[in-house]
Amino acid sequence: MSMRLAHTMIRVGNLERSLEFYTKMLGFTLVRTKEVPEGRFTLAFLEAPGGGSQLELTWNWDRDHYDLGDGYGHIAVTVEDPEKAYDELIARGVPPYRPSNGRYAFIKDPDGYQIELLREDLA
Repeated sequence: MSMRLAHTMIRVGNLERSLEFYTKMLGFTLVRTKEVPEGRFTLAFLEAPGGGSQLELTWNWDRDHYDLGDGYGHIAVTVEDPEKAYDELIARGVPPYRPSNGRYAFIKDPDGYQIELLREDLA
């Protein structure tokens, strides 16, 4: 049996705010959106920089926030230099979270999801 991960879905409280964060701050590309009026939600599929991986943002029209719970971990993206990437994102307005230790750093998206900036050779 052959499998590959198609995408990871996270629920967001404000689709426009999340799209701006993932496209402008992290360099994801919006691939497509789909509105589902009967279900009162919108899906936005983003391709990660470098291709291959997608992130699905789901915005339920009647919700503006979610409790992340204690079971969720994080999304990881590879970068050449975690410290440099972290510093650049902070300079662009991303709130500081966990600075680099040389191997990785962490930021949070507008909904509080943790994003690991992982050194490429450790992925």
